[in-house]
Amino acid sequence: MHPNLRNALLIHNPNAGNGGRGRRRVLDEARRILSLGGIEADLQETRGPGEATAMAQRAGSEGRQLVIACGGDGTLNEIVNGLAIQQNGHRVPLALLPGGTANVLAKEIGLPWDIPAAAHKLVHGEVKEIALGLATPVKEPSKALYFLSVAGAGPDGMIVYSIDLDLKARLGILAYWWQGAREVFRYRFPHFRVVTGKEKLHVSLVVVGRTKHYGGPFRITDEADLYADQFEIMGLTTQSGFRYLSYLPTLWAGKLRGTEGVHYWKAKSIVCEPLDANPVYAQVDGEPLARLPVEFKIVPRALKLLVPTDSSIAKLPAQSKN
Repeated sequence: MHPNLRNALLIHNPNAGNGGRGRRRVLDEARRILSLGGIEADLQETRGPGEATAMAQRAGSEGRQLVIACGGDGTLNEIVNGLAIQQNGHRVPLALLPGGTANVLAKEIGLPWDIPAAAHKLVHGEVKEIALGLATPVKEPSKALYFLSVAGAGPDGMIVYSIDLDLKARLGILAYWWQGAREVFRYRFPHFRVVTGKEKLHVSLVVVGRTKHYGGPFRITDEADLYADQFEIMGLTTQSGFRYLSYLPTLWAGKLRGTEGVHYWKAKSIVCEPLDANPVYAQVDGEPLARLPVEFKIVPRALKLLVPTDSSIAKLPAQSKN
């Protein structure tokens, strides 16, 4: 039972993962399970981009004790950005009911994709404090966004910027694969500079990981730790689209680390800078951010997260009740 989490807001994106009426019935069952565990969750549905952020921002002033996200990684990112700015002493914890196509966080913390089963796990979960990543466009700092899972720059940023939103709504994660295949043959893979302290590296792709999981079946930053105050970063130096394709079997087999042209390191902040006029785009949690230059940095204790007690985080000390 969670006596401090009774008044919850469930934010649902009905367009994520082909939800609709079928998912609403499943959510009713999940709300029943939560209620039996002492969590009363009022349902609100988003109707457009940015609405989940506004709903999450209002949660604190409305006296909510928990915000539950049901949607894809983009919806989750919006909600995280609504909650993380509440730095007035009252931070509303976040929970997740997986409803998207990738569900990176669900994989990371061991939540089942079955929504009622996930609700049952949350009823018996614990609230923990974690760091977030913050991505700040250097020339447009007002557009800074927090991210929970993975950010990056290079071809993945271009894929996110170029993807057909209607195709994404119909095909889910397959739309990213389709767009990725197109970019292999038309993207020029320009180099940009990654700066970590005094170290500099020219790369065509950088992945900034808070989680081991990247998207789909892939684990790229597989030594990242959601509960540590640092990123794991992966950079690729090749500028060949065909070389990118050659990495896929290696990535699928979990043997990317140690491959020629692949670099891994850990840091609390990095800056990605363009080398010329070629546009290089950044993304956060699968959502477009801005053109480089962009700074990525760790913000400790930025979010409270409700997780299953049998996830790896259960080994960590529980949050302070102060």
